[in-house]
Amino acid sequence: MPKIAPASPEVVYDVFASLDIRVGTVRTAEPFPEARKPAYRLTIDFGEAIGVKKSSAQITDLYTLEELVGRKVMAVVNFPPRQIGPVRSEVLVLGFPDAEGRIVLAAPDSEVPDGARLS
Repeated sequence: MPKIAPASPEVVYDVFASLDIRVGTVRTAEPFPEARKPAYRLTIDFGEAIGVKKSSAQITDLYTLEELVGRKVMAVVNFPPRQIGPVRSEVLVLGFPDAEGRIVLAAPDSEVPDGARLS
């Protein structure tokens, strides 16, 4: 079981509020064989205001490509893009490690529209 780290130091609310965390629907999921660690290439629809964004996500342990398409995910949409091999990752998909260190995606448990912001 991975060691759970203690809480990070306190921050003011404005620091949290500066992160733009939105929900989106995975439209495509493809293998990403060029990645150093096993990963998928995703396109995620965040609705009309934000649009469709690309991401690389290390979620191959618990998810198949087929089950990701149509799934709601949460992501930080206001980090600068990051080049990961041949992929320009535009958003950071959020998840938590399980007891074996495999990433479990963060997602709402009820239907919300694409682009809804975490508040």
